Formats: sequence, structure tokens, C-alpha cells
Amino acid sequence: MSAQIERVKTLIIGSGPAGYTAAIYAARADLKPLVYTGMEPGGQLTTTTEVDNFPGYPEGIDGPTMMVQLQQQAERFGTEVRIGMITAVELSDEVGGIHIATVDDDKKIEAETIIISTGATAKYLNIPSEQRLRGGGVSACAVCDGFFYKGQDVAIVGAGDTAAEEASYLANICNKVTMLVRKDHMRASKAMQHRVNSLKNIEVRYNTEVDEVLGDQVVEGLRMVNNQTKNKEDIAITGLFIAIGHKPNTDIFKGQLEMDETGYLITHGKSTKTNKPGVFACGDSQDKEYRQAVTAAGTGCMAALDAERYLATVDTEAAVA
Repeated sequence: MSAQIERVKTLIIGSGPAGYTAAIYAARADLKPLVYTGMEPGGQLTTTTEVDNFPGYPEGIDGPTMMVQLQQQAERFGTEVRIGMITAVELSDEVGGIHIATVDDDKKIEAETIIISTGATAKYLNIPSEQRLRGGGVSACAVCDGFFYKGQDVAIVGAGDTAAEEASYLANICNKVTMLVRKDHMRASKAMQHRVNSLKNIEVRYNTEVDEVLGDQVVEGLRMVNNQTKNKEDIAITGLFIAIGHKPNTDIFKGQLEMDETGYLITHGKSTKTNKPGVFACGDSQDKEYRQAVTAAGTGCMAALDAERYLATVDTEAAVA
């Protein structure tokens, strides 16, 4: 175990729109933020080919380029960005207490404040053809990417409220939506099921799963299999949307930070404050409703402002004492 210990004002765990926006605001407030990017520098947007719905890019931009630009903007104000994984944390219960983070099971970082922007990971089917065509027509966000398939035939996999909502969204812009439900019923609420069933261009296939995504460079079709009869059927589509849930990347905080049953961190009121003083959460680590780059960036801004105000309060109390 390394004996080296570094002390920082603000440690930002994770990158992406939330982490880099937090870094921009924290650096401008002279909090001298240190960002550890995690195993996927830039977050989920690095797997997105086109971003058309982030303000300020009238011609759109590809995800990786956008993340590089956000990092460069954060660094311009003095943020230090490091490739590395925070593998453990010891969070203080005291106002003004020091939090300890371990980097790659070795180096220790002492932080006066921590901003968590570890994001969430979309769940995929993990079949080879699906993974190969991610970014080539396979997506885990219909709201993000559905626009590119306007007027086309697409398919969506899932049976919950999110899948039903995204199928309804796609139905408004696409020619036809084929919805694959693994069981003989949907898990979505009755209201969401009624919405799906009311849309004439959504076809729900029950007891149906993906056998193979067809296409070399981009999605050209889908081979479906009925898990009861084992019959297979090919359909022509240009986009496949996976809506089977997300897993927040918050495992290292279990037992220390309040989270819901699925692992999303709980923040207090309209702030980014967690149950530990000086620890703030932003982006998809605490947002299971919107999960958009622009909303993540907004909460990153909030987290930096919350951290700045927290440190000012601690400094004031120390001066009075």
C-alpha cells in the first residue's frame, strides 16, 4: 500500500457532462478541482456518434469530440484531470471533516469536498451482434437518438415504463415501432400500456427476444425468436433501442451514502447534497428520470456551487471559532 497522501479542496469522481461542468464551475471558484475520470473517460457520451440536442451546437457534434472540448474547457480554468479509478471511499460524518478516497486500490486522496459524477451504465442484451453495432444503429436512449430514425422502421426491447414511454416517443416520429417483450405481459403501468396499445404504429411482440441484429456496419434488420415456439422471424429495421434499465455506478458508496433500491444516490431537496456533509452527487448517479447530457451538466453546475458554499460556511465557522 502506497504511503503517499495528497490533499485537495474538491475531488470530482467521474467525468462526463456532469463531472466536467462541475469542474468548470469549481475551478472558476478557485476550488482547484481534481477529476478522476473512471474507466470510461467522458462517460456514456463517448459511445454516442451524434449529439444534436445539447445547446450551443447548431450543426450537432459527436459525443467523443464534445467530451474532449468539455475537458479542455475545464482544464483552461485550472482543473487537473487524471485517468484513474476511485476504488474505495471513507466519508466523514463531520461538517468540515476530511474524506478519503483510494485511487486504483493504492494511492490515498484527502478531500475537503467530493463531487460524485460516476453516472450510470445502460443495460444491454450482451449478444455479439448488438455490441458490434452500438453506435451504428443500436442505442440505449430513444430520446437521445430517435430523431435520426425519423420516418423509418425501428424496434425497441423492454417491458417496463421506460420502454413503453420510449416506444411512444418513437411512434411519434418513426414509421413503425416493433416492441419486443420477453414475457407474455408488460411490466409497465396500466396507463403506459394503454398509451402503447392506443398507438397504431406500435406492434407489441410478446414472448419475443432478439436472436441477432442484422447488418455489417449499420443496423439493417433484426432476427427475432419466439421463446415459446422457437420460431424465428426477420424484420427490416434501421434502429434498435434497448430499454431494459440502467445501473448507477455507485457501488463504492454503499453503506455510506443514502440510495434508493436500485442504487441511485438520494440528494436533499433541490440541492445536490447527500447525507454526508461536503459530499455532493450530480448527473446520472442521482438522476433516474431524465438522464440527458444537458440535465447532467446542470446538476454538475449545482454540485460545484453547493461545494463552494459549503466550504465558505466551514471557513466562516472556523474563523469565528
